[in-house]
Amino acid sequence: MSEALKLTILTPEREVFAGEVKELSTENELGRLEILSKHMPMITSLTPTVTMFTTSDGVRHKVFTSTGVLKVYNNYITMLIETAEWPEEIDISRAKHAKEEAVNLLHKSGTDHKKAELKLRRALARIKTKH
Repeated sequence: MSEALKLTILTPEREVFAGEVKELSTENELGRLEILSKHMPMITSLTPTVTMFTTSDGVRHKVFTSTGVLKVYNNYITMLIETAEWPEEIDISRAKHAKEEAVNLLHKSGTDHKKAELKLRRALARIKTKH
């Protein structure tokens, strides 16, 4: 049996999760990342997404994670992120409203498209996490 990974998910406000996991799936600018035991050391920036992981007891979890940094070293995974929300913490009507606002911003001239796109990604990831 492979070694368990030690996962810590931190935001400026709280420790969202700390425990042993079998696997982790999250996302950076290049796409989905799958982290398993004995993964090579790495540091990467993260994008808003649904982060999923399976704990050592086989339970599958999902959590919305915003922008941040992921570090993998010697079977330890550390996620330092701006915001994280479990599905039960997500206000779906607020997320849908944020999605509409972001879409409207993207259609306006003079808009900072990078900020609007990030707002849209966060809203879509929250909606997907909730469902």
